[in-house]
Amino acid sequence: MKAYLILDLTIHDIETFMEYIKSIPEFIKKHAGRYIVLGEEPTVMEGDWNPERMVVIEFPSRENANDFLQDPEAQSLFELRKNTTTSKLILVDGCL
Repeated sequence: MKAYLILDLTIHDIETFMEYIKSIPEFIKKHAGRYIVLGEEPTVMEGDWNPERMVVIEFPSRENANDFLQDPEAQSLFELRKNTTTSKLILVDGCL
């Protein structure tokens, strides 16, 4: 079953964050992931959720997504994202 990482982020330091943008696709690909939505500005249709930018990454399975999140070589990039953005990240399984 496919799994999706959904990231809601506000960028505070774009210059430093560019290193993340440049380097993270290699790790997404390494774990068989692919971008579905890449940093788009969403349109709020209902409720009070007001994300600034959205990223959705599809993985073949939850295991691939977790391996991506736990990849030792990517940890410094995740820290860079956390230090240059305010972000919320969820993992959700897709439909069959």
